[in-house]
Amino acid sequence: MRNNPRTFNTTFQKSVAILKPHRLSTYPQFLYYLLIGEMERLKEYAGGTAQKNLLLRDLRDFELQIPSFETQLIIANRLVAYDDLIENNTRRIAILEEMARRIFEEWFVHFRAPGCEGLPMVDSAIGPIPEGWQVKRLDAIIDFDPSVRVREGVNPFVPMTSLSTTSMIVGEIELREARNGSKFSQGDTLLARITPCLENGKTGFVDFLKDGHTGVGSTEFIVMRGRTVPATFVQLLARSEPLRAHAIKSMSGATGRQRVRRESLEQFEIAAPPPSALRRFDTAVSPMFVLARILADQNANLRAQRDLLLPKLISGEIDVSAASLRQEAAE
Repeated sequence: MRNNPRTFNTTFQKSVAILKPHRLSTYPQFLYYLLIGEMERLKEYAGGTAQKNLLLRDLRDFELQIPSFETQLIIANRLVAYDDLIENNTRRIAILEEMARRIFEEWFVHFRAPGCEGLPMVDSAIGPIPEGWQVKRLDAIIDFDPSVRVREGVNPFVPMTSLSTTSMIVGEIELREARNGSKFSQGDTLLARITPCLENGKTGFVDFLKDGHTGVGSTEFIVMRGRTVPATFVQLLARSEPLRAHAIKSMSGATGRQRVRRESLEQFEIAAPPPSALRRFDTAVSPMFVLARILADQNANLRAQRDLLLPKLISGEIDVSAASLRQEAAE
């Protein structure tokens, strides 16, 4: 084992239990899905007040119904097929976002936007910029925390946990009768303003609302909406290293609860490209944003189908015996 290049050693926190399935009786991926399916029952065994804990002795005594190894293999393979599709879509989303980010940097950080490559560089308050570009504060091109009217009743709600540190795709969206918090519309960018979420890069793009609908989110979001620049530009600017470095440097407040002030972001200056470059950029990048949302919706549907299938397979409600599968194939 020591000479096997595919064997890795790692360490875990003491709060993590390591379960090693018996290789002759329990298929590892089946055990993974089985424990997911039993999660609610496992929670009943957890004790503690502020933070629930599952003791090892309770975990050892926890009883599970284990089908035959052949049945385990069939169940696991059916569920793995869903996870493989989800993983493939997730990789495609990451590639699309990376392509958009690189175009943004090439055009607006390195000043190589089409039609601007041969322009002479001129001095400005933020350094050399292409001739014809203008230095502008962000509040001249972007509205921060714009006024939004939220409809009565239940609305889409985005908690801080739904913002990713690596992707613009907003995660699970709740439905709440909430009126307090940040308010946003389709095409807005959500930027986490509190430590450590800001430093970790939590930023999301609002592309999941129905026409005419608005949403509510954490009070720790700053909402950004393009005034003279497209929504795609705002999102990629919010995730750019210069703006994030400025925001982190501008944080203030008590240790552990520091926040960036909206005014600090409003005062940040950039070299604003001409409208023609912005239009060409939006035309090039918007299809990537649209496809990323389509793939994210597909993943949501795949997870829902997998989660509906999981308990039925585990409980035996769906017959996955070899005889049943042979009958399915014959039909």
